Amino acid sequence: MTVRVSRTFEFDVPGDRIWAFISDPEKRAGAISVVDSYELRGDNRAVWQVKLPIPLINSTVQVKTEDVSREPPTRVKFSGRSKALDVTGEHTITETDTGCTLTNEFVVDGKLPGVERFFKRNLDTEMDNLETALRADLAEN
Repeated sequence: MTVRVSRTFEFDVPGDRIWAFISDPEKRAGAISVVDSYELRGDNRAVWQVKLPIPLINSTVQVKTEDVSREPPTRVKFSGRSKALDVTGEHTITETDTGCTLTNEFVVDGKLPGVERFFKRNLDTEMDNLETALRADLAEN
């Protein structure tokens, strides 16, 4: 089973301010609550240590992520692979009359029992976390 969630956020700032956050692998990883830690590995690649509260996983799972498509300053798509799950995230910025929108889509394919069930229950919360982190970043900068 594949878990998919899409959500669009509206902002009253130019798209380049959103791009500065969403194109940064470190900022994206930091916004996800189950990412226990991460290590940047060169341009647009990172390794996430993901802690999932499910019975078959007693420690963190290493998810190797990389940007697979970048169209500055409007679109970035990344993928992550691990023994427990595959994840794809796509972020698209569209300018509007009053600022911009950010459309986000995440797809998670679980490889172990319980992974998809966990993300089915929690992926909306992770989208909330992304929006909260982005708005906090905008307030700081």
